[in-house]
Amino acid sequence: MPFQLHRRKALQWFLMLLAAVMLSACGFHMRGPAQLPFKTIYLGFSGNSSLGTELKRYIRASGVEVTDQATEAEAVMQVLANTTEKKILTLNSNGQVREYSLYQRFSFQVKDQAGKVTIAPIQIVLKRDVTYDPNQELAKQAEEVLLYRDMQSDLVQQILRRLSATKTNVDETVEE
Repeated sequence: MPFQLHRRKALQWFLMLLAAVMLSACGFHMRGPAQLPFKTIYLGFSGNSSLGTELKRYIRASGVEVTDQATEAEAVMQVLANTTEKKILTLNSNGQVREYSLYQRFSFQVKDQAGKVTIAPIQIVLKRDVTYDPNQELAKQAEEVLLYRDMQSDLVQQILRRLSATKTNVDETVEE
């Protein structure tokens, strides 16, 4: 019996090692900072925007300078709309709310220094469903706050992906 137990453990270790080797051989690697096609950007957020602060942090981490003046930037991001919404999803037989849908809608466009639109207006809509229990009011409020924070982080990643997929004149110019 002890020999079979030892053999089983050795087989488990071998399978874990094999899985690690297979994962490393498949080309998997962690996502690095975004590769943005411009060196400076102006973000059209208000000074106290948590979304703007988080986006600035990620953009700076990718090596791009975030300027305070639109005239100094190669790219200007204009925020067209940023709204959150809470809609009733389902009701129980007594007409009380059982589930909500939380929405975050964000739309923006990006222009270059000359005012030419490099990214046409884009709208990103995020949705999360949350159950509701009137007996756990404080816990459900905290869950809602956490879901909105998660939606904000997801929104920042989607904005970064769209910005990094942009082709600007900076990429297309060839020095002679």
